[in-house]
Amino acid sequence: MSSFSNEQIKNAVDLYFKYNSKIEKVRRELGYPDRHTLKKWVDYYESTGEYFRPNRTGTSHYTKTQKQIAVDFYIKNGKCMKDTIKSLGYPKKIHTLHDWIKELAPSELRIVKVSENILKYPQKQKEQAIIDLLTTDDSVTAVAKRNKVNRTSLYYWKDKLVHKDFDISDKQELEIEELRSEASKLREEVKKLRLERDILEKAAEIIKKDQGIKISNLSNKEKMVVIDALRTQYPLKKLLIALEISKSSYFYQESKKGYDKYKTIRPLIHKIFEINRCCYGYRRIYDSLKKYGITLSEKVVLHLMHEEQIKVIQPRMKKYSSYAGEISPAVPNLLKRNFHASQPNQKWLTDITEFIIPSGKVYLSPIIDCFDGMVVSWTIGRSPSAELVNTMLDIAISKLKPNERPIVHSDRGSHYRWPGWIKRMKKAKLRRSMSKKGYSPDNSACEGFFGRLKNEMFYGHDWNHVSVDDFVYYLDDYIHWYNEVRIKHSLGGKSPLEFRKELGFVA
Repeated sequence: MSSFSNEQIKNAVDLYFKYNSKIEKVRRELGYPDRHTLKKWVDYYESTGEYFRPNRTGTSHYTKTQKQIAVDFYIKNGKCMKDTIKSLGYPKKIHTLHDWIKELAPSELRIVKVSENILKYPQKQKEQAIIDLLTTDDSVTAVAKRNKVNRTSLYYWKDKLVHKDFDISDKQELEIEELRSEASKLREEVKKLRLERDILEKAAEIIKKDQGIKISNLSNKEKMVVIDALRTQYPLKKLLIALEISKSSYFYQESKKGYDKYKTIRPLIHKIFEINRCCYGYRRIYDSLKKYGITLSEKVVLHLMHEEQIKVIQPRMKKYSSYAGEISPAVPNLLKRNFHASQPNQKWLTDITEFIIPSGKVYLSPIIDCFDGMVVSWTIGRSPSAELVNTMLDIAISKLKPNERPIVHSDRGSHYRWPGWIKRMKKAKLRRSMSKKGYSPDNSACEGFFGRLKNEMFYGHDWNHVSVDDFVYYLDDYIHWYNEVRIKHSLGGKSPLEFRKELGFVA
């Protein structure tokens, strides 16, 4: 404690009482002493009423001869205390040698003048430099460089101005605290923003997510991947908070790393898709899996199909039109877009569709039952002739029971207004129904069949080296598969034939 002067001790004790016993506030302003030393000074003042006086009697272990040798050396060798101590190896402190010289040869004591370099700075600049030193977390070297002074000057100004003349007011103290708090908040905000930026960049880089995606939209598995990529840069705790995932969830995903619980199901989905002409969407894949005793949600099936890149190709072609004018009077629309039927052979739909392949054109004329979508009868030919539709109707009529009289709904095409068609309808006592001209939704159930057929069997396939006869075979084979094998989600995952057998309509 002897390194502190009487004046420094007095300043410290006075500030202690001024700041209502706040030791840290005194130390922050003065830069000294430690809390135990200050408490000792205060206790001494309270018990004696006097300020603590440094004890400088600690040099008595040096003999008078040693002191004289040191003083003589100092005088003869340029009056430099540092060189004297370095050459002789004693005393340990400069102020001890200073006291010896003052005692034995006071006239030889060298008076060190304050450098003019220090005196040239205005008082305001010195005060600003000291405030900068006291309020920043930067090193003294950085503060000195910023204020264009050297470190020695900073320390000197702090000792002289802060301890004696310069006093930081309560208002300045409050401003300093606010600046420190604001700086701390800004540093934390910068760290947080940098963390969020790195998370989004890693999400884009590793799991192929767009940088605009919300963190909350990431799955726990994806969050685990991002955390693993950033753990060398950030603490795990901060990453868990930023990615909004609990520690237990993170380690659960870690334990599952490399494990795929759908490993055996993925090949089965490929198999179902391929054996069903690559035309099953996720709903029918879902129904097919249930037949294998595998129950998954539709969303999981859809997700797996996306991961396996299983997708039905769905291009579009121009629709064929058979309208040829008002050949005979049109009949009313009896269905009025109500395509529901409670049993087979109540409501039939018909139309003609066209297929264009490099080797020629092919036309299909089917009759669709509204009950379950079964194709009751169909004919395939190279031209959309009256014979094509009449033959189809004859085959369909031959399958009716004596008491069955379905409504046959069509568009206003010429095939359904020629005498041959009308004659067959009257003979079988079937009721005719027609869509309004140009209103395809009036026959949307039949149009839907054509759309499914072309998406699943026609579009996306190469027909360059397929003859018309071969194409007719493929088309006929598809319709048989459509009736007997292809499952429909609306029928509970059964084909039309399976559905009728279950209800007892087919033996």
